[in-house]
Amino acid sequence: MIVLAVPVVLSELGWVAQGVVDNIMVGRLGPEAIGAVSLGNAVYYTPCLFGIGLLLGLDTLVSQAYGRRDHDECHRWLAQGVYLAFIVTPPLMLIVGAMSYGFTRFGVIPTVAVPASTYLRILNWGTLPLLLYGGIRRYLQGVGQVRVITLTYILANLLNWGGNWVLIYGKLGFPALGVDGSAISTCIARVAMAAALLVFAWRYERQRGHPLFRHWAAPQLDRLRKLVRLGAPAAGQILLEVGAWNLSTFSASYLNPVALATHAIALNYASISYMVPLGVSAAAAVSVGHAVGSGNPARARRAGWLALGLGTSFMLVAGVVFLVAPRALISLYTTDPRVLAVGPTLLCIAAAFQVFDGIQTVCTGALRGLGETRVPMIANFIGYWILGLPLGLTLCFVLHWGIYGTWIGLTLALVVIASALLVRWRNDSAKIALTY
Repeated sequence: MIVLAVPVVLSELGWVAQGVVDNIMVGRLGPEAIGAVSLGNAVYYTPCLFGIGLLLGLDTLVSQAYGRRDHDECHRWLAQGVYLAFIVTPPLMLIVGAMSYGFTRFGVIPTVAVPASTYLRILNWGTLPLLLYGGIRRYLQGVGQVRVITLTYILANLLNWGGNWVLIYGKLGFPALGVDGSAISTCIARVAMAAALLVFAWRYERQRGHPLFRHWAAPQLDRLRKLVRLGAPAAGQILLEVGAWNLSTFSASYLNPVALATHAIALNYASISYMVPLGVSAAAAVSVGHAVGSGNPARARRAGWLALGLGTSFMLVAGVVFLVAPRALISLYTTDPRVLAVGPTLLCIAAAFQVFDGIQTVCTGALRGLGETRVPMIANFIGYWILGLPLGLTLCFVLHWGIYGTWIGLTLALVVIASALLVRWRNDSAKIALTY
């Protein structure tokens, strides 16, 4: 489990590091720039992560086929994932493009709204390589090739960091593009990521004697339907979860630039810690899927519980770090005294939900390995949209608790979701053992 999980965890950290790098690199431009990048990313990822979520069915389909040692079936599912990426990209780009014109109309602070709009429109051009990367990555995880994903993210982040330095501040003869330069750099990094993984998948399969493109499958409607049928609930779960946090970012933009920047920094730290159980979750999905495919339910159950132990243990440590050194963590982004006054309390609230966030994330992956994707979607809908968000927005805007109120509501949501999914995993993993 550790051998599989560590490279995936590093890959997830590399994923969130792109947003962290963007926020740090624009930090010298002021709170408005941090807020613009944060708001642009929040709006962009809400629909685009839905597209990536549609490809999560590859976790189940590829890993179970690999567990049966059916390599041709793995190739066929990768092909359908690539076709699905091309199918969903145009509507996603249209949605994001339309949303980029809505900031000022919805009352976002003009000093944040204008740069956020242009940042979002540029970032939109990286949608297809992002989805292609997502599909190829799920395939490689399913066949147990995870180290290359980590290496790809390291190189992509170095490329993004260098591109930010050159394009934001106008180095090496390039014009200083500010926030727009950050978006261009991110798009370039995404193209490089997708290309690198595709080349590796081709070389890996050729060396194994299963050439990837020799019998490349044509689009198959029944397979596309199965992939969507399995991935749509997972995509819905991601949309509900990410949408809730992104709505909190959007609501923070109605407060003031300092509140928005502070929220963005605290959310970056929560996202960094979240990436570890998210990586463990992916490892759980693959391990459980391999075990189910090979007809070993005891190993499937053991893999899920082991992943839960790893993920929640890390989140306990992360919560302690947030409690012990909140001011030092905030100061890595900015020394603005207004941000430093608000940020430590937000990190203390984040500390309170770390373990619950780890439980719900790993349970989602373990259940996906069993082929169960609907229950996490339902749990996220009830937890975030019925309970957490209404409470948080009420505390924020009606009782005037500000950004603290929003985070308290989201904490309640995570407690509810984690409890529900833990019970479901316990029941489903026990039930599958009885079917063999």
